Amino acid sequence: MGISVDHVPCLKAWAESLGGINYPLLSDFWPHGQISDLYGVLRKEGYSERAIFIIDRDGVIRYIDIHNINEQPDNEVLLNELKKIIPDAQEKISILYKDDEELPSGGVVMYCTPWCPDCRLARDWLKKNNIAYTEVDISLNLNAARQVRFWGGGAQVTPTFDIDGQIVVDFDEKKLKKILLGAVEG
Repeated sequence: MGISVDHVPCLKAWAESLGGINYPLLSDFWPHGQISDLYGVLRKEGYSERAIFIIDRDGVIRYIDIHNINEQPDNEVLLNELKKIIPDAQEKISILYKDDEELPSGGVVMYCTPWCPDCRLARDWLKKNNIAYTEVDISLNLNAARQVRFWGGGAQVTPTFDIDGQIVVDFDEKKLKKILLGAVEG
């Protein structure tokens, strides 16, 4: 489940902006941030850290991951932690995540996530410039997530582009214009 210090309508709008999600969202809005505070992740500014707690069925915390709010969690690490406490996790995970699929090559390939604001900007920019591309969701494709982390020097940055073997990490419009539209920097 996801817990946020935002109120319920905000959580609903966020989930809808992602095209829906398949886990419950809980609001830690009132009293504001009480759960986040109990777990030690409520910031004095009133929002919580990006934190992941994996709690088993007996209520024992098995894993904690707290990192920069702008970083995405590494799904592969989380899935490996879940495998430790859920007996049939591998079977369930293999249904949800692609781990052996070959990655596309040639042309413009954008590695992204459905919820990333920069990915949305990149989609709009590609569409506006009539640039055909293949999209790979790294939240569902573990090979793609590994590749993006490799290109990002360990960081999972989205969007990341593979343009006929030339890699552009993040939505760098100037670089994309130069590569895809032949624009000259001036």
